[in-house]
Amino acid sequence: MGLPRYRFLRLAAVVVAASAGLFVFANGARSQAPRTIRIVVAVPAGGPADTLAHLFADQMSQAFSRAGGPMLQIDTRLLADGTVGAENVARAAPNGDTLLMTTNAFIINPYLRQVRYDPLTSFEPVCYLVSSPEVVVVNATSQYRTLRDLLNAARTAPGELTMASFGPAGSAHIAVEMLKLAADANIRYIPFPNQVLAINALSSERVTSVFVSYRAVREYLKDGRLRALATASRTRIDALPDIPTIAESGYAGYEAAVRLWLLAPAATPKETVSQLARLFTTAMNAPDVKPKLVAEQLDPVGMCGADSAAFLRKQYEDIGRVVRDANIK
Repeated sequence: MGLPRYRFLRLAAVVVAASAGLFVFANGARSQAPRTIRIVVAVPAGGPADTLAHLFADQMSQAFSRAGGPMLQIDTRLLADGTVGAENVARAAPNGDTLLMTTNAFIINPYLRQVRYDPLTSFEPVCYLVSSPEVVVVNATSQYRTLRDLLNAARTAPGELTMASFGPAGSAHIAVEMLKLAADANIRYIPFPNQVLAINALSSERVTSVFVSYRAVREYLKDGRLRALATASRTRIDALPDIPTIAESGYAGYEAAVRLWLLAPAATPKETVSQLARLFTTAMNAPDVKPKLVAEQLDPVGMCGADSAAFLRKQYEDIGRVVRDANIK
């Protein structure tokens, strides 16, 4: 599979004052010699998480490029659906120098694969950084105008209609199974090795629908080749103000998204974790960065500390219920 690809990126805007444990802005007087922070990007290749993680890392490097500070060493380890990278960080020294950037697959994999980490005890959550919305789409020629139309038809003709996504055993697969359970609809799940192939199958009418990241289909929706039935986000997305959420479509409480997390090895000192959280959230919300993230349909969440740990635990438990109830293997 080859060696991991390394890209060395300078941080700016905020730096860690190593001796005093303080953050100093680029125009501050107290800067220190830069140290290196290695970020292992552990996501499955070919999916929305891959694009999201690299886009975010690039935006961070640009935000931090104007002053001396820690150097980001981006280590892309896409082997074994991201498990190799996660296991690598779990074994790293708990000093804040090695971090894990990962998505939903990190908490899905332990239910479905042999992994050598525990998502709740092997890491210290730094932040739930950003999310990216997903949508249910059909071909523009489809007879289905709403999500309820599609799922009602699936109930009357069990197994005849299909819903494709990047997968299997990824965040979109879990989201599809969540939807099937919520609607009590037998719509057949069809996995594809990447989103492009799933979209091509929909365009050629080989599948009925696709559950996909909005970023992957926005041009298809703009030019009318595909039709969005619903968004999986908690609220409607700005780019599709007339498209209801899945919850608004009659499936109360439903929400799914591609989520990007930043984690440190277990036993990393709390102050170090807090410093890292401030570093990334400050950069993420900088005036020259946040609009770029939003333009790419990346919602800067910035949930850190105890809140991020509690949300991670809830996500892990919710995914476990879906895996068991849907009998995903």
